[in-house]
Amino acid sequence: MSLVNRAVTGTALSFDLESELKTVREQLEQHARTGRTLVKDGPLRMTLVGLRPGGAMVPHQADGPISIQVLEGSVIFEAEERKWTLESGALLALRSRVVHSVQSEDGGIFLLTVLAVDDAVQAQASSGGDSPA
Repeated sequence: MSLVNRAVTGTALSFDLESELKTVREQLEQHARTGRTLVKDGPLRMTLVGLRPGGAMVPHQADGPISIQVLEGSVIFEAEERKWTLESGALLALRSRVVHSVQSEDGGIFLLTVLAVDDAVQAQASSGGDSPA
């Protein structure tokens, strides 16, 4: 995986997704899994993640809520004893701190969006309370 050599934070960021997908495809020629950060600004993280056929991400969790939008191929997403087979065009959202894993039998690329929240906000959201004023 390469170092980020472009802006990932700023007032406005624009991307040519086809060009970004091409880069991920090229990286997958040498790696079973790759990630390409598009946005890392404040609490927002957006990363293109690619898995070669048979590739996987071991069980893990994120501190904030996440969404997975499959852009190419398909992935199998597993969380809380459920499995979702997500094809290109599918979108799945998951709340904070849920252990999950991802695999791809045929290869796939997805846009992972994470909202990184601090512990105080997370605790309040988990308890159903309102956001602090």
